[in-house]
Amino acid sequence: MSKWVVLDIEGTLSATDQVLVVLYDYARPRLGPWIEQHGDDPVVADAVKQIKELSGHDDVVKALHDWMDADQKVTPLKTLQGLIWQQGYAQGDLVAEFFPDVVPAIRKWHDDGVKLAIFSSGSVAGQIAFFQHTTDGDLTPLLEHHFDTVNAGPKREAASYHKIAETLQSDDITFYSDVPAELHAAQEAGWKTVGVARAGEPYGNADFTPHPTVWELS
Repeated sequence: MSKWVVLDIEGTLSATDQVLVVLYDYARPRLGPWIEQHGDDPVVADAVKQIKELSGHDDVVKALHDWMDADQKVTPLKTLQGLIWQQGYAQGDLVAEFFPDVVPAIRKWHDDGVKLAIFSSGSVAGQIAFFQHTTDGDLTPLLEHHFDTVNAGPKREAASYHKIAETLQSDDITFYSDVPAELHAAQEAGWKTVGVARAGEPYGNADFTPHPTVWELS
């Protein structure tokens, strides 16, 4: 086992439907009101500015909904979703669920001295809220770092994995993901890689060659 294990979330640790259905449905009607109520927040104001620049028009909510419909990993969308989800978890509206093998595996890795980090397209704020409020309790003490497209970069580019390795100060890293293109990028950066083929998930029947493939974490 490597010194570090870096884990994807959607489709790897948790069902895709939890994000695309449960979390998206929670965020969608709250995006407009959140922007109105928190317009003076510099993070929200910067996200709105980015949305207008990226979409080319001023209808911010429409742009956000369009990106959600297309499941596009657009950074300002992820920022706003993360803030909304953070509040939803804190209020008890949302509770994170994992595949049955996940929590025993990450607890064992942690107990064995493996350092754990997350790399997800969801914002760091959203990730932390996700792991704080789970059906297995607060799991954040098991995790050393969180990375997203803001502090690391796109998940399908090798440069992002080089940047994470610099932060972790290690080249002994294994990345687990259900998306072959992400695994290719991590491998290009010199990481060990493991494909996670979950039955019923969008990439469950993908070709993970040349990456070793597992069907559950252990």
